[in-house]
Amino acid sequence: MSVRRLTIKEKILEEVLKSSKGNLNFTRPSWNEYFMILAKIAATRSTCLSRPTGAVIVKGKQVLSTGYNGSMPGVAHCNEEGKCFRRSSGAADSGKYDHCRSIHAEANAIAQAAKKGVNIAGAEVYVTLYPCYVCTKLLASAGIKKVYYEIGYISPDTKRDKLWEEALKVAGIEAEEVKLSDNAVIKTMSYLLKETSWRRELLDDGTPYCKNNLGEKCF
Repeated sequence: MSVRRLTIKEKILEEVLKSSKGNLNFTRPSWNEYFMILAKIAATRSTCLSRPTGAVIVKGKQVLSTGYNGSMPGVAHCNEEGKCFRRSSGAADSGKYDHCRSIHAEANAIAQAAKKGVNIAGAEVYVTLYPCYVCTKLLASAGIKKVYYEIGYISPDTKRDKLWEEALKVAGIEAEEVKLSDNAVIKTMSYLLKETSWRRELLDDGTPYCKNNLGEKCF
């Protein structure tokens, strides 16, 4: 009798669940983790080969708009051409945004809200990368009150990086770093690797019943 080999997703899921600390069925991401996870998922749509970035604009715990960095509508994307347009053109890093054809994630999220007539004044934005100076000005003009970011902007130009870091403070916009907990990552990966809403087996007292790590793991 031949034994079925596990698929790549099943193997990854098995390893993910081994790392689980407790029953994931009883845990859930915090609000900050939840919105940062959405921003990270938005970044999967990015066409930038250098810094894939996602953004989610939120107000009153409701998502108003999302965005990711990519070329202008109708213009070829770098991931389609297999190379960074700006770097392949030989443009210097100091003036890279004068040559980069991508619209940043924050700018796209603001533009999407404007196109739909959504008021984002007083909202917050979750971004996978600390905003650049151009996006900081856009966020300030749009009335964004706080930025939650996953990582700071670090480049060889430390002087410019410091300017961008201070720009939010000067604009009166709060900034807070958000790191995902192990449980938030593990639960998100388990939901992505397997059908999310399959029927869970429950005992008579309503608690989950675990059969194995792949099919009926109680998470």
